Order: sequence, then structure tokens, then C-alpha cells
Amino acid sequence: MTRYILAIDQGTTSSRAILFDADLRVAAQAQEEFPQHFPQSGWVEHEAADLWSSTAGTCRAALEKAGAGPEDVVAIGITNQRETTVVWDRKTGQPIHRAIVWQDRRTADLCRRLRDEGQEARVTEITGLLLDPYFSGTKLAWILDHVEGARERARRGELAFGTVDSWLIWKLTGGARHVTDATNAARTMLYDISCNAWSPEMCDMLDIPQEMLPEVLDCGAEFGTTRPDLFGRPLPILGVAGDQQAATLGQACFAPGMLKSTYGTGCFALLNTGTERVTSQHRLLSTIAYRLDGQTTYALEGSIFIAGAVVQWLRDGLGLIRQASDTQALAERADDGQQVILVPAFTGLGAPYWNAECRGAVYGLTRNSGPAEFARAALESVGYQTRDLVEAMRADWAGIDSSVATLRVDGGMSASDWAMQFLSDILGAPVDRPQVLETTAMGAAWLAGQRAGLYPGPEEFAKGWALDRQFTPAMDSATREARYAAWQRAVQATMTV
Repeated sequence: MTRYILAIDQGTTSSRAILFDADLRVAAQAQEEFPQHFPQSGWVEHEAADLWSSTAGTCRAALEKAGAGPEDVVAIGITNQRETTVVWDRKTGQPIHRAIVWQDRRTADLCRRLRDEGQEARVTEITGLLLDPYFSGTKLAWILDHVEGARERARRGELAFGTVDSWLIWKLTGGARHVTDATNAARTMLYDISCNAWSPEMCDMLDIPQEMLPEVLDCGAEFGTTRPDLFGRPLPILGVAGDQQAATLGQACFAPGMLKSTYGTGCFALLNTGTERVTSQHRLLSTIAYRLDGQTTYALEGSIFIAGAVVQWLRDGLGLIRQASDTQALAERADDGQQVILVPAFTGLGAPYWNAECRGAVYGLTRNSGPAEFARAALESVGYQTRDLVEAMRADWAGIDSSVATLRVDGGMSASDWAMQFLSDILGAPVDRPQVLETTAMGAAWLAGQRAGLYPGPEEFAKGWALDRQFTPAMDSATREARYAAWQRAVQATMTV
């Protein structure tokens, strides 16, 4: 009998289900996009029902494509867009408001007020995070403030809060389990990452009733079993991790000093710092990389809000391309004599700037600037932003080589040879792209499969990581530094407008 792990990868713009076989190879997959809602400038919402229906639909579709039945599935692993906030009624299972997406900036004023009150240092000490609308805590507070009677209902235990993993597990188990894992909990701004427990102080600061918070488990744990009617028999859910942490696992970054960057809607670089929680002096985040068998591994993380989303903007906003893959061909035709710089601060800037108010800008336009120059500037913006993160990491932690550190990349944009070569050029360091780019889903599958006894432990799993291509710097250092200096000037100008 063929044995599979079903990996659910619930992302910002689509839901995917991937079946991995006993050798961790992709056997079948299905994907479904769902609508994005933008009620106001800087606001981003999802219908939680869309997240669920697209997840359930893609799971069934992947099984059908593989010709597999429920008896062939050993376990389910889940990875998800982080920080996106869902609140629902425990009895009816109905959300009381649309899900507020991680990109949403509506709580900027609340964050500013708390910062002005001198709270940010304490927030960072407890959670490893910064006071920013990015995280779940202020989004949850906003829902409780703006849905009539919500906070009182939460105090009575009638409402449940969850990040997307928790919402999906609730739906998968028919409301039997209200749980999350340590990596998702660490992104809420309500979790003490040193004590590995919900923080009463943070809940008090944001007036969040603790009665609505889920139970926190290891990344590999018994999260529950699915309703029998969903797939034909109950299936155990044995692995959960937020998407960036799942990608860290899928890239086999188990050793301190290993660094990965995932290029999806946003870009997220994680540096494994081992059992040492490193406090950043350059506005990076201290976070939980994973927790296995009760042992917590920490990471420094830099978050870029707009990476692949800038290509979507070229397609949907400007109509310059028909599909994402067109961007590379356009970039290759760009005029080398022009240095157009795009700062994609569509929803503010993330690390290391954390400026929620600034908006996107383009510099260096000439009369001859056209689609090719815009495409190149869009791809280059991702490389520049990644260097911002790596520079901050090098300054924060002596465990990363101060001169050269290989970066492991994954995500949709990593398939672009042009973008990855520029990334290597602007970093002045090697960039390794693995043979399997589905590292986020693979990380979730490995968590569940290891727990089920189908896959090996970390050391053996790491031996199976295989290189597709290594990109090495071809740009001379003088050009590299001049180009990066121009980027830094553009960012500073953007933040002062």
C-alpha cells in the first residue's frame, strides 16, 4: 500500500494541498486562489470561510489526482500564513468578522500610542517582537473593540481566537480541538517565547481575555483527528508550523548559523540561533524557529512585506505582464543605462525599518523608462530588501560568518534565475536553490511524517537536502556597494515623504 502525508499549505493568496510519498517526493498537488478584500487603504481581509473551503477542496482534489483514498494517508501536516487573525463563535463555528490579514495596517495608531507610552521595550522583552500592526495581538484587539459585545462574549468563553492553523484545525476536527503550535503562537504578540506560555501581561496590555486563546503544542504533536465525513475516515493531524518556520525545517536549517529566505507574497529570512534567544539591536525579530520534544530552537527573523506581491502588482495593478514568469524576460531587456529603483512600501516597510506609514515610491525615472525597467526594478527590490536583512543579522549575532554566509532560498520567486543571480550579486555571497522548491509544504509534511514514524529524524532528513543550483556573485564590489547605497538613499527618501 502506498503511504502518503497530506500537507496543507494555506497561504495569503491561495490554498494548496500536496501529497508526499514515503520518500518525501511530491505525488500530487492542487491549488485554489481565493478573493482578497481591501475595505480601506492599508486594510487587507479574507473571508475565513474561503480559507476553509479552499483548503478542504484542494485536499480532496490532491487525493483524487493521486488516485489515493483515505486509507493511504498516514497523517496531515499544516503550514499557514502567519499572524492573520480569526475570531469565531465556539457554538456555531461562525466567524464574527472577516479574518484580518498579516499585511493589514489598521492598528498603526494603537501601536503608535503604546510606543509613545513606552511599552515597546517590554513587548520585545516578552515576545521578541516589535510594536507593529503586523502581529495578531493588535488585530485581535481591534476586532474586540469594533464588533459589538465581542469582548464581553470573549470573557464569557463564547469566542475563540486563532491564527489560520488554529481555525483550520477547528474546522477539520469539527470543533473538537482549539489548539495551535509554538511557532504560530510566537507571532501573536501575546506569547512569552522564553517561558513558552501565553503572557498575562501582554493580554492585559491589549485587553485580550485569555479564555479565547488556544492551547499551545510542539510543532510535532497530536493536534487532533479529522471528522470522519471529510475524507472517509478520521486522519490524524500530527504537524503544524507557520509558513516561514516550516520552510526553515524544509530547508533542513537545523544547525545554528544556517540561514534561509522564502520568497512568497512577502520575503522572510530566518537565521537559526539554536537554543540561544538573541535580542536584536537592529530591529529584527527574535522568534521560535521550531519546538520539538519540548526543546525550543530560536531564530532571528527579518520580514519583508512585499516580495512576490510586487510581481502581482505588475500583473494586476499595472497590466505590464500576463503571468509572473514574464517578469524575467522583461528584466533581461531593461536598459542598463537606467537605474530605476522601486521601493515597494505598498503597506509600509518591514524589517529593519518598521515604518507602517510610508508608501511605495519609484526613483530614477526617465522618458525612456518603460515596462522592462519597471520589471527589473521590481525584481531588484527583493534583492535589496534581503540584503537589508542579512546586514542586520550579521551585526546582531556573531554566530553568522561576518564575511560570507550561504543563503538557502525557496518560494515562487526563487525559480527566477535572474532574480536569484541579482540576489547573489547584491549580497556578495552564494545563494543555494534546492531541487525541491516546495520546502514550506515539505517542512509541514516532515513534521507530521516524523511524528507518524514514516520519515527520519532531523539529521537523516538533512542529508537528503539536494542542491539544484548555486548562484555566485558576478558583480564587482564597487558596483555592488554603489547600487546598494542608491537603494538606501531611496528608502530614506521614501520614509521622509
